[in-house]
Amino acid sequence: MLDIPWDQPATLIDLDGKPPSISTVRDCVQHFAILTPEAQQKARMLLTRPTFRADRKSRTWLLNPDEIELLLARMQAENATRN
Repeated sequence: MLDIPWDQPATLIDLDGKPPSISTVRDCVQHFAILTPEAQQKARMLLTRPTFRADRKSRTWLLNPDEIELLLARMQAENATRN
């Protein structure tokens, strides 16, 4: 699972021509969660610090929808353990 700090600045881009969401990783993931499935598949998250991916040898600045979904699952799991 991606180990990206929730407070890291990030930008969520939905590729539908809407303004990007510029905030923290947590806020971008929360915004991603309310997008329609079609918009989620077009979304990308631009990080301010690169992160490692399991399938690549180098770090990356851009997360794809499946990786954002991993962050959403992590957020939901953390919220479930708090309640």
